[in-house]
Amino acid sequence: MNGDEGRTADRPMPGGLRGTWDRLPWLVRSMVMWSACLVVVVAALYLLGKIAVLLAPLAIALAATLFLTALLDPVTRLLRRLRLPASLAALLTVLLLLGVLFGTAALVWSLTADQFRGLADELDQGVQRTRDFVTSTLPVSEAQLDRLTEQARAGMNRSSPDPVSGARTAAEVAGSVLLSLVLLFFLLKDGRAMWHWVLRRISERNRAMAAAAGRAGWRTLGAYSRGTMMIALIDAVGIGLALVLLGVPLAFPLALITFIGAFVPIIGATVAGTVAVLVALAANGPGTALLVLAAVIAVQQTEGNLLEPLIMKRQVRLHPAVILVAVTAGTLVAGIAGAFVSVPITAVAYRVVDTIQRYRQQAAREQALGLPDVAGPGPEADPA
Repeated sequence: MNGDEGRTADRPMPGGLRGTWDRLPWLVRSMVMWSACLVVVVAALYLLGKIAVLLAPLAIALAATLFLTALLDPVTRLLRRLRLPASLAALLTVLLLLGVLFGTAALVWSLTADQFRGLADELDQGVQRTRDFVTSTLPVSEAQLDRLTEQARAGMNRSSPDPVSGARTAAEVAGSVLLSLVLLFFLLKDGRAMWHWVLRRISERNRAMAAAAGRAGWRTLGAYSRGTMMIALIDAVGIGLALVLLGVPLAFPLALITFIGAFVPIIGATVAGTVAVLVALAANGPGTALLVLAAVIAVQQTEGNLLEPLIMKRQVRLHPAVILVAVTAGTLVAGIAGAFVSVPITAVAYRVVDTIQRYRQQAAREQALGLPDVAGPGPEADPA
């Protein structure tokens, strides 16, 4: 603080407010200032959340595009090293993604089509066994169980969307998917040029810091995307193999559900494991369901305590409490889509803020030591 700022701060506030403020305990003053800052931050986040909800298809498309770009960028760079043009490399990467998605869907359908045809009878038998087990074990009569079942069915019918809203949602999903694919092509093709353009619009004083923060955020997103993909694949293979060995029907679809659920940390794995246990209970009875539960717990514990720290390392590691809060907040704001994108957004934001803070601390130390400013990376800095 220079002399002019010090004299300005010493001036009395109008109407004796400065004296009243000075007479307050320092703890009260600190709480007032922190509360005011917290109100401003929460209001800004709430406003951004409302805007994201109003523009939900666009927000979801942008989030999916950034996630896929970070995941597929190494493929594009490999193709560019083979001296392919940027447009052709980006197009081949997008086609590779579509081939993997459609090929996986076709493979799962061909392997499970027969199981789908016979699943209705197995579910009927499993439901009857479950009813007998509940009525013989718990103090619940068949009439009470029927009444609870009817109430649950009525609630599901009331919560089911009407055809008009369902058609609108389907159209929004199709539009978001198409927009994501188009944006993915352009980001893979011209993403670095776009980043250089942004850096050239930043003042020279802050350009190096912005470049460092951008690189840190992009590397975090890429590491999270690839690490989550590997962990999800390991979970799906482990649980799917256990389902196959135990003779549970629909093992491949359940493994696919496990793969998709792994992208929602903590909650997704729990939901996917619950679905697998319920299917095993309905089809093969309580004994198989308990074995499936044991297999799910073993796979998830191995993944959480061994594989995730090894794959993710320190670059994107967040405390489980932070992950739970982020997933819950994302779900409340944007439903399932918010649950998917909440953790990578939190990880990237944390890494960007941490990089900016470290950069400023280093600059302050250099200034205190009287060292000249070190020129950071210029517009040519690569965020990836």
